[in-house]
Amino acid sequence: MPSTPRPLRKLGFLTIGLFDEADPRRGHESTLEIIELGERLGFDSAWLRHRHLQYGISSPVAVMAAASQRTSRIELGTAVIPLGWENPLRLAEDLATVDILSGGRINPGVSVGPPMHFDEVKGALYPDTADVEDFSYERVRRLLDLVRGEPASDFSGVQGFEVFSDRVQPHSPGLGRRLWYGGGSLSSARWAGEHGMNFLTSSVVKAEDREGPYDFAEIQLSHIRAFRAAHPDGEEARVSQGLVVIPTDSASPEQRAKYEEYAARRTPRTASPQGPARLMFAPDIVGTSAEIAEQLHAHAAFREVDEVAFALPFTFDHEDYVQILTDMAAKLGPALGWRPGA
Repeated sequence: MPSTPRPLRKLGFLTIGLFDEADPRRGHESTLEIIELGERLGFDSAWLRHRHLQYGISSPVAVMAAASQRTSRIELGTAVIPLGWENPLRLAEDLATVDILSGGRINPGVSVGPPMHFDEVKGALYPDTADVEDFSYERVRRLLDLVRGEPASDFSGVQGFEVFSDRVQPHSPGLGRRLWYGGGSLSSARWAGEHGMNFLTSSVVKAEDREGPYDFAEIQLSHIRAFRAAHPDGEEARVSQGLVVIPTDSASPEQRAKYEEYAARRTPRTASPQGPARLMFAPDIVGTSAEIAEQLHAHAAFREVDEVAFALPFTFDHEDYVQILTDMAAKLGPALGWRPGA
């Protein structure tokens, strides 16, 4: 097995937290149990995918707050909160509150752009301001400034019996260093680096104006290098990679067949750029931990990161996630040079 320039330092996982509309508590409880399991297995982080008007986690900040009271060590992140749905000032207050409650363990990941299906939802989301809302990087910059303690008001002091602050309260001093940008383009990578954020790169990137043949790993590698070239911390700037990997070491024959069929259905989209945005998808990696480690060690982008948040597949059963996470912690992580947290 070839060695990697950056041995794996932090192992995390990402979950979408699906639920049945008729029984939403059960799905949310499953998500919390998976996070508790992750802590017991020694994972460094658990990340929540954000979904609006779907049967997934619509309020990851609330779920992180619940998880923070059922865990003590594992870091909790979002991958990612689409800021087009959020007011940066209110979000900054919520994030700081949960960070305080968690003991400084949250890692908020965000992205920009108009909300998905904006024409259909804008009447409910922004009935009076839809035409003037700014969905650019400026929305992220506002959040960064507010979380980092920049003034949010021209007024502070005492009015009657009440005391007012000119910055977001509570203020969590370390939170500003734990903000992540989820990007899939060169411009996003550079912007995140220039503004001192951390960088989340997933199983989806943009081919942009590249000519074929297309190599997902090489495109992702170019984003990582562009981010670090623009970041004040240079080569030490934090990058987390979020590929879909499914270890089968302890899986039953039925589980292996399900995992392989899931990956096979998704493989055709990985051959060439998809849609007007020219999105490139990474193939899902299914196999024993030794087989997955061999593929990752040969992956150009993986070789330059020391943090991962492997994405759990959609629509699997709770028992499947238990098996996958257990194999990740017991087999795959150590095969990549990782050691579980205490």
